[in-house]
Amino acid sequence: MPMTTTEYLPGRAAGQYGDPAGRTVLMWHGAQTDARAAMRPLARHLALLGRHVVVPDWDSHAPDRGRADLLGSLRYCRDRGWERIVLVGWSLGGVAAAGVTVSQGVPADSAGIRVLRTVCLAGAFGATDPVSGARLPTDLTGVEHRPPVALLHGVHDDVVPVAQSRAFAATLRRNGWPVTLAELEADHASIAGAVYDPGTDRYGPAEDAASLAVAASVAQHIVRGD
Repeated sequence: MPMTTTEYLPGRAAGQYGDPAGRTVLMWHGAQTDARAAMRPLARHLALLGRHVVVPDWDSHAPDRGRADLLGSLRYCRDRGWERIVLVGWSLGGVAAAGVTVSQGVPADSAGIRVLRTVCLAGAFGATDPVSGARLPTDLTGVEHRPPVALLHGVHDDVVPVAQSRAFAATLRRNGWPVTLAELEADHASIAGAVYDPGTDRYGPAEDAASLAVAASVAQHIVRGD
């Protein structure tokens, strides 16, 4: 599946897959610097299912923990008319996606985006949300826009325990929020179509058949709610 690369902020690149006329899926990688390539297999599977996928680089190690990058990618989508999106986040990116979703769906300085559905892959919900700079709230009674949330977590994840997704699902249910939780035969990397390289301490795109099969399954879960 061909990919094009554009700057969504000065010096910040985003990969795009699929036809821009399709429903836009904005995907945020986890706690690394500029790791969009790690989610390439998942993005390609989604594009094959008819989705337009935007995967921006962002820097979780920046002084603002990546807040400007993440919000910049939302504005990038809004400014190009892709204002109704499915928001997908992996690991720390999953916390950011959840934070955007439970904050009325859109932070104030990204007005014009409407999140239709949120999917968190191995969400590190015990961490601070890089967008708000705070832990995710547990009282969501005042939130009006409540897009469905799907939580996908690998049962073999030894980086972020599946218990974190179970606990967040319970919080959403207590607040009457539409949520599903699927526990998959995956680890922390393969749930996002990635593989971990201990030599470089980085995640990259998977090439092995087992991880690619997980990515194909995750893509089906993402589009199922559309």
